[in-house]
Amino acid sequence: MEERFHMIENYLMIRMPKELDHHQAEILSEKADLLILREPVKNIVFDFEETRFMDSSGVGVVVGRYKKISCFGGKVYAVNADRQIKRIIQISGLKKVLNVIE
Repeated sequence: MEERFHMIENYLMIRMPKELDHHQAEILSEKADLLILREPVKNIVFDFEETRFMDSSGVGVVVGRYKKISCFGGKVYAVNADRQIKRIIQISGLKKVLNVIE
């Protein structure tokens, strides 16, 4: 697995990039989807520790993975989100599908 993706038990941990734009979002989505199909993924954790910018494509990454994993009864979490990322999560409505761990 690429260094951005780690499996810990049934959790797929995804370390988000510094800038999550259209290009990065497409790459992350493709790789995450492959892992969801190949590995015993039950839940997804997005780690925003490095992320300083996220546009609507980044929101789409989270929503898309939520749709896939929720079909299997899984949940989606966010960790290490700074004030700016938390604001984007709130404004975009992601808080409805994303469990933000403080």
